[in-house]
Amino acid sequence: MSLLALITQGGLVSQWVALLLLAMSVASWIVILWKAWLLQRAARDVARSTAAFWQSPSLAQARDNVAPFDREALVLPLVAATQLAPGGTLASAGEASAQLTRVLRNALHAALNKLQFGQVLLATVGSTAPFVGLLGTVWGIYHALTGMAGAGQVTIDKVSGPVGEALIMTAAGLAVAIPAVLAYNVFGRSIGRIEADLEGFAFDLRELVAGQGTKASRP
Repeated sequence: MSLLALITQGGLVSQWVALLLLAMSVASWIVILWKAWLLQRAARDVARSTAAFWQSPSLAQARDNVAPFDREALVLPLVAATQLAPGGTLASAGEASAQLTRVLRNALHAALNKLQFGQVLLATVGSTAPFVGLLGTVWGIYHALTGMAGAGQVTIDKVSGPVGEALIMTAAGLAVAIPAVLAYNVFGRSIGRIEADLEGFAFDLRELVAGQGTKASRP
């Protein structure tokens, strides 16, 4: 009831702070649960997809073999990127190796953007939620002290209650920020591992396709 009383009696600022912390908490937990599911699937998909690719007899067959395992579409776009653009455009200008590097880089960036999605929100919540809670605390203390000053005599008993209630806002801000910060760090490590696997696969894929092109061009 103390938190409810603080929100209802603290004025419009306290109510907005409470609503903002609630929105930040809900948004961060949605992202946390979704990214935990996504990264778990992504790590499994990359391992299975790359294994299926290297066990394929040809690039054409590899696309069919990778598709059932790549549910998050992280590896298959890299494999599809080896099919260079048709002639007549700037995308097809230059040497084949340069074209291959560009399309693989673009496909890799698209995959990494999908993995990174939501990290900015977690970082923002983790860094700002304590200050939002502190704002609610400061305003609650100010509101409580002005109210007691108008009532006349002020004793420690009358001060400790409202100030303690106002400090709940700081605790609420920390309760919102701590899960977001922990999730950001854990997900960052997972994304780093998946990113390293994808970059290694893209490099090996480029060497493979470039090598096949060199062999094909030999008399």
